[in-house]
Amino acid sequence: MQRRRLKSELRRIRTKAKLRQQDVAEAMDWSLSKLIRLESSGKVATSDLRALLQHYNITEQKEIDRFVAMARASKEEGWWSKYREATSPEFLTFLGYEYSASAIYQFELTLIPGLLQDKEYAREVLAAYGGPVPSTRLEEWIELRLERQYELFERASPPEMYFVMDEAALHRWVGGRDVMRRQLKKLKEFAQRDYITIEVVPFSAGAHPGMKGPFVVLEFPEYDEDALFLENSRGDMVSRDIQEEIAKFRESFEQLRALAGKVEFEAIVDKVLKEMTG
Repeated sequence: MQRRRLKSELRRIRTKAKLRQQDVAEAMDWSLSKLIRLESSGKVATSDLRALLQHYNITEQKEIDRFVAMARASKEEGWWSKYREATSPEFLTFLGYEYSASAIYQFELTLIPGLLQDKEYAREVLAAYGGPVPSTRLEEWIELRLERQYELFERASPPEMYFVMDEAALHRWVGGRDVMRRQLKKLKEFAQRDYITIEVVPFSAGAHPGMKGPFVVLEFPEYDEDALFLENSRGDMVSRDIQEEIAKFRESFEQLRALAGKVEFEAIVDKVLKEMTG
């Protein structure tokens, strides 16, 4: 993700400076192949990067630091890399994108979103989805889910997160009454965080765009393109190729938010909790 962003940024500032690759290579006393390789791979030594930024007249220290941070981060493995054996390559790619996102937009039809699940609820869901697997693998999945929450929620600048659920997700007793009651209370706790917005499309809304299935759209800072994540019985899919298609999902998400805005989140959760107690 960081390499992709760095590649895009380096091409952008060269284009803005109205310079050809050949011009830059000659001015830097580099071979043309070196510059092409640098711009196409996003792998660059810090010393070369600083020299290149100076040539492009990027002198503001804050901007230089931003580029250097991208270059260093592009060489590091993400926290998710240790789960290579436990999940799909597509989901690992998604986790890398998610960690770099500035905003997350997620819709769920029948379940509480993974980022908002507590441990007991997650265990029930993962056991049902994963089928018969060794207990060690199930524990890895649970550990991944909880670490994913921690890495996003507890860092200095979390992304803005917007979650919309169909009301059905609140009524499905995953794990039974007690597990579900604790999960709903956990949702209310998450909703108190200023970077998390949780909304519910009520049954009274009738048919809506989300009935086609769950999805996640990731938005990135500055010039990077959005990403779409779909999870279904055929497997995981991550896409950034057709931005027009991703834009349709974002439009659907805003339509769902408009429908959800007709009810107050805490009130509808309290109503479900009361029904469960009665």
